[in-house]
Amino acid sequence: MNKRFLLKATAALAAAASFGLAQAQSTPIKFQLDWRFEGPAAFFLLPAAKGYFKDAKLDVTVDSGNGSGGAVTRVASGTYDLGFADLAALMEFHANNPDAPNKPVAIMMVYNNTPASVMALKKSGIKTPADLAGKKLGAPVFDAGRRAFPIFQKANDIGNVAWTAMDPPLRETMLVRGDVDAITGFTFTSLLNIEARGVKAEDVVVMQYPDFGVKLYGNAIIASPKILKENPAAVKAFLAAFTKGAKDVIADPAKAIESVKARDGIINVALETRRLQLAIDTVINSPSARAEGFGQINAPRMTLMASQVSDAFNTKTRVKSDDIWNGSFLPTAKELDILPKGKK
Repeated sequence: MNKRFLLKATAALAAAASFGLAQAQSTPIKFQLDWRFEGPAAFFLLPAAKGYFKDAKLDVTVDSGNGSGGAVTRVASGTYDLGFADLAALMEFHANNPDAPNKPVAIMMVYNNTPASVMALKKSGIKTPADLAGKKLGAPVFDAGRRAFPIFQKANDIGNVAWTAMDPPLRETMLVRGDVDAITGFTFTSLLNIEARGVKAEDVVVMQYPDFGVKLYGNAIIASPKILKENPAAVKAFLAAFTKGAKDVIADPAKAIESVKARDGIINVALETRRLQLAIDTVINSPSARAEGFGQINAPRMTLMASQVSDAFNTKTRVKSDDIWNGSFLPTAKELDILPKGKK
C-alpha cells in the first residue's frame, strides 16, 4: 500500500514539475484591447481559445479596454506589453509626448481603413457631407471620428458645425431622440447600436470616412519598445499566431464569436456576429487592404496621415511616421496572404 502511494506521489510530483517547466518556458504577454468584448475582439480571443498562442510558447492575457487612448497609455506605462489601438491615437501620443521614455510603436496593421463614419437619420434631411454645415454633431470627446473630423471637414469643404459631448452609451440614443443631428463613431459600432434603438438600417445615412477622401489607417497592434528589444522572438510568435487566428475568424465569423461569448456570456451573439462581419467587410478585407497586404502599410499613405493628424489634432510637435511604424516583426508574405479574393 505504501509503495503504491509512493509511486502515485512520485508521478504526481513529476507531472507538477513537468507542468511547471512548460509554464516557465511560456513567455507571459499582457494584451490590452481598445474596447469591450464585442465582435471584433474575436481576432484576439479566438487564437487564445484555440491554443495558437499557447502553441507558440506564449501565455497571453487579453483584457478589455475603454478606448484607444487608454490602450496607448497603458502600453506606454509598461502595464501591458502589446495592445490594439487607433493609429491616430498612437500618433497623437508620440507628437504630444516627444520626451516620453517608452513610446509604443505600431507593428501590424489590422484595420487598413479607419472605421469612422458620420451617421444621421434620413428624416433629418442630411444626405451629403455638405449638409452637415451648421448642424449639431455629437460624440464622446475621445471618439476617433470626432478627433479626425477636421480632416473629413477639410476634404469635403464642410462649413462650421457645433459639437455636443456625451458618454459613449448615450451617443446613439441622443441621435435617435433628435438631441443631435448627426454623430461620429465606428460604423460597426454605432450603426448596430442605432438599430438596437429601433431604427432600421435603411433609415440611416452612413458617410464612411474612407468613401469621402479620408484615407486614414485604423487600428493596429502596438508594442512597447521594451518587449521589442528584450524578446523580439516572442513578438514575432505573437503576430504569427494572431495571423493564423485571423484567417479562421475571416473564414467563419459565426464560429469565431464563440470565443467572445466565452469571455462575456451576456453578449447578443447574433448582433456581435453582424458587428464582426461588418468590421471584416469595411476595414479588414477592404480593397486597400488587399492592395497593400494584410498587416502591412503603404509608406506614402502613412506619411500623409502623419501630416493630417498633426494638423487636425494640433499636436505639440509634428508626427514623424518613421517613429510610429516597425514592420520588421511581421510574418512572411505567404503567411499574411489570408484575405479572401474577389470581394468588392
